[in-house]
Amino acid sequence: MIFGSLVALATPLQTKSLDIDWAALATLVDWHVDQGTNGIVAVGTTGESATLNIDEHEAVIRCVVERAAGRIPVIAGTGANCTREALALTKAAKQAGADACLLVTPYYNKPTQEGLYQHYRTIAEGVDIQQILYNVPGRTACDMALETVLRLTECDNIIGIKDATGDLRRGEEIIRQSCAGFAVYSGDDATARELMLLGGNGNISVTANVAPALMTTMCAAALRGDALQAERADAALQALHSGLFVESNPIPVKWALAQMGLMDDALRLPLTPLAASNHAVVLSAMRQAKIQLKNNL
Repeated sequence: MIFGSLVALATPLQTKSLDIDWAALATLVDWHVDQGTNGIVAVGTTGESATLNIDEHEAVIRCVVERAAGRIPVIAGTGANCTREALALTKAAKQAGADACLLVTPYYNKPTQEGLYQHYRTIAEGVDIQQILYNVPGRTACDMALETVLRLTECDNIIGIKDATGDLRRGEEIIRQSCAGFAVYSGDDATARELMLLGGNGNISVTANVAPALMTTMCAAALRGDALQAERADAALQALHSGLFVESNPIPVKWALAQMGLMDDALRLPLTPLAASNHAVVLSAMRQAKIQLKNNL
């Protein structure tokens, strides 16, 4: 099981061509290893999975796995709203050497709870790799019920869930009712500390892109039950937790990373760069977390 701060890694793009910036991606992986990040999630929502084609998707997973070279666990985002596509991506991630896969609930289709169960069970039975469920109804319009989660824990290689509902009661119920060894990760930076103090196993984080060391410190404190130290670390991150969602993720986080000199501020349509009116919000949040900025902005 992977514990702690797991960064939902942004995928760098080149400004003019909007092709993947492979050099910047490799640099990001090295930086997160150096900063103490506990794991990398490649090609999730923050990694702009929705605008990468399948070849690019698989290539980013391979690049991150190869660059990590066993120094840090890699979880590959392999979810899709087509079960066959999710199955193919999960097989590719296993072949690439990923440690686990993260599979978002199928979006747009609006499957029933039975459809969700059959979707995840088919992938779990089809690929022998550890798999983490991902429930983010605010983006997918698809909410996985607690009963469905508990049914899926019967699959040996479904080992956890990323709960991005921000509903601590729901997260606590999953922790309380799931079998021993089933990991519950927060997918909501603003409530991650509380969920870990309730027994969660870590945080799959947007904020960790910008403040990896501080996020690792906060998660470590929460996981050992040190509520006071976790609260102190999290206090410096609170403005980032909100500021990085002032527009749709990953728009603000890519702007922030550009201010740090770690990537270009480039996104593929239909996403557009952070509005100038929101620059001050994100910049203030970065300063509160004492983030080192390019050119000492």
